[in-house]
Amino acid sequence: MERSAQRLGRALVVIVDDRAAHGENEETLGPLMTELLEEAGFIVDGTVVVHAETVAIRNALNTAVIGGADLVITVGGTGVSPRDVTPDATAGVLDRPIPGIAEALRSSGLAAGAVDAGISRGLVGVSGSTLVVNLAGSRSAVRDGMATLSGLVPYVIGELSGLAEAQA
Repeated sequence: MERSAQRLGRALVVIVDDRAAHGENEETLGPLMTELLEEAGFIVDGTVVVHAETVAIRNALNTAVIGGADLVITVGGTGVSPRDVTPDATAGVLDRPIPGIAEALRSSGLAAGAVDAGISRGLVGVSGSTLVVNLAGSRSAVRDGMATLSGLVPYVIGELSGLAEAQA
């Protein structure tokens, strides 16, 4: 396990949830996301909980990128309500979008019955040498999203690592 964790790199989880950010919601998706990332071979640097506000989300993403995370996954705030601003905040951080992965997440989520994943406006892309992924905020969307990402993320991170090494 340790060998694959070193190979895949470091990850950070950003939970977008007003109730959790206020300390009102005891159960967040952070522990589940951490467990799934560790099973996939990542070292999880931590979970950050932020309000559903564009500036707070963008600051968390920028901190992860500047901190050298290989992968940052946001959970929540990807739907169509006025408070769902995660994709809008993410768009301002991305250097290059990867729409195919975002579409795969929507498609697999809908097929698995995770309606919130199917209607998600979530984005996936690269900021610097960090892969940024928005997941919908339900347990089923997180589980299905990680199953979908498991075959794609190692490839993208490998590509980004090669790019980083070539630029060094």
